[in-house]
Amino acid sequence: MVSKIDRELLRDNIRSRGSKLSATDRENILKPYLPDPAELPRWPPQRRKKVPRKTPIRTFLKSQIHLITYAFLHIFFGIAVRLLRSYHAVIDRILAIVYYHHRTPELIRKDVKGLDRLPNHLSVILSLRKEDNALPILMDEVAELVSWTASAGIPVLSVYEKSGALKSCIPILHQAITNKLSSYFGSAQQPTLQLFAPHHPVYEHRRDESIPHKSLVVLLLSATDGQETFVDLTKTLAEMSQNGKLSPEDITTELVDAEISEITTQPSQEVSPAFGPNIAYSSQSSIAVNPEPDLLLVFGPSMKLDGYPPWHIRLTEIYHAGVDSDGAAVYSDIVEYQGFLRGLWRYSGAQMRFGR
Repeated sequence: MVSKIDRELLRDNIRSRGSKLSATDRENILKPYLPDPAELPRWPPQRRKKVPRKTPIRTFLKSQIHLITYAFLHIFFGIAVRLLRSYHAVIDRILAIVYYHHRTPELIRKDVKGLDRLPNHLSVILSLRKEDNALPILMDEVAELVSWTASAGIPVLSVYEKSGALKSCIPILHQAITNKLSSYFGSAQQPTLQLFAPHHPVYEHRRDESIPHKSLVVLLLSATDGQETFVDLTKTLAEMSQNGKLSPEDITTELVDAEISEITTQPSQEVSPAFGPNIAYSSQSSIAVNPEPDLLLVFGPSMKLDGYPPWHIRLTEIYHAGVDSDGAAVYSDIVEYQGFLRGLWRYSGAQMRFGR
């Protein structure tokens, strides 16, 4: 046990921050209390022997069996998937030949005649390719879809393209659709076309009102009609609530539904000059468009909604046109008639439970 004198010396040295005692003085004070190094036991250092680990023959055989099994399964399923894709591709081509429309509305009506129901509002998702002539190809696909829709007797078609390239060329698109409808129906029998986009006037073809014609409404949508519309509507409702123009209790699902429907399915009120003797922009806003499509067709190699306005597809039947009748992927982004027809077949046989 340390003596009282040595203990006080060490404490005084600590209080003075080591100024009273040097390192040698501290060692001399503590040395009597430390054991003699010569009396300490010495143990020889033990060295661990490195024993080489041997892999048992059973473990080696098990790993080889696993590798062989994996390789066999990989090769087998790879060949099976490729054979299955080839088979479905051949069947798909046969169906494309058997059910080809030949630009004849009567044949299209015959293909859908036996269906239990048809959608009143059909919507499609298209994508702009990366080729140099991507926009003309996209407009031709839209014109084909409009012709098939009109031939099947569906009154409303909405076309979603994420970038909004179609909205910038509505007059050219209208002319392309009119020419395509003329090749299907003829100039005298083609339906009346009303083409517009949110915040754009209606672009329509003036027809002789004495002759009855079917009417087809085509709505163009893009990514700005989805998330950005929600953001703008939220800001507007918040500002109205802060300014006392709208009570927070009045902001209901019905109000949001009505406002979004008004924004995304109604044309603007402005009147623009006419383009040609029979073609003009119209300021009418009485177009009846159900904002929620009954059927949504996704054309493309993958099932991707690509920013489609989510508010409109709460009760919508969604079908990926990039799969065949057996559910196998076709991996094609080409808009083809058999994909359009398969979507109508699936919609006709679907059970609408509406969450029940």
